Amino acid sequence: MRAPAADSFPALGTTAHVVVTEPGALRTATAALHADLAALDRAASRFRADSEIRAAERAAGREVVVSRLLADALDAALRAAELTDGLVDPTVGSCLDALGYDRDLADVTPWTGTGTPGPAPGWWRLGWDAARRALVVPRGVHVDLGATAKAFAADSAARRLAADLRCGVLVDLGGDIAACGPAPEGGWRVAVGDDHRGGAEPGDAVVTVHSGGIATSGTAVRRWRHGLAHVHHLVDPRTGEPTTGLRSATVAAATCLEANTAATAAMVLGTDAPAWLAARGLPARLTDDDGRVHVVAGWPDGRTV
Repeated sequence: MRAPAADSFPALGTTAHVVVTEPGALRTATAALHADLAALDRAASRFRADSEIRAAERAAGREVVVSRLLADALDAALRAAELTDGLVDPTVGSCLDALGYDRDLADVTPWTGTGTPGPAPGWWRLGWDAARRALVVPRGVHVDLGATAKAFAADSAARRLAADLRCGVLVDLGGDIAACGPAPEGGWRVAVGDDHRGGAEPGDAVVTVHSGGIATSGTAVRRWRHGLAHVHHLVDPRTGEPTTGLRSATVAAATCLEANTAATAAMVLGTDAPAWLAARGLPARLTDDDGRVHVVAGWPDGRTV
């Protein structure tokens, strides 16, 4: 059996990786994933003035009919909010704006930001008719789909590419990983660490994935100074403040979206995360702010999830 083939490129403020079990399909897979992510950026980016979601915000309470792609991304975000009782909330855009993260991270300075963070307006304030793809964003509400959009895209791309190319596919979007189709012999080996930017590091946990999703949410990558404080992009919707207690959370689930939703909720919950994850039977690996590693629900380091 030939070794899988891989490619990567920058997208959505991170690095996109695609791996296929059939090397001859790699070029097609890369081109398709690139097109998918470019379309998602045009639809859902809060940093692009010409994105669909920004246009819906400018409508300031008037109904806007959105594309099928944005509708699917919104469905994913609102499903995550409902399943976590708002621990994952797509209306945290205003919280991030207040902390200065209102533009691409490379352009953030210590003195950007709109003031003191406060609680998110609440996902239930978005008017959403899925059947008609009709969205109402109340005046002053800023939508941020960053918590779920990459996981949604990873699931969608892996599923479609595996069907179209008739081979095994793994898609990794900044730590949001989806695998579909026949896995390579021995499965997909995935390194799990706090920082996904540089690949596997010595001491990282390694797990084997055959299908489904695995997602890491953490504070090591998107960090900046806000005034005199060091902050990061994961905020608690209940307060608008950056999360505390955990440095990273990795969760395995049937889909990347489910894994990402749980990992993000775990970061918000902090030290309460182990009980929340265990109650849902979700295998997880948590690193606390002091660097201690905690495993939940039989997380099998070095084995299969």
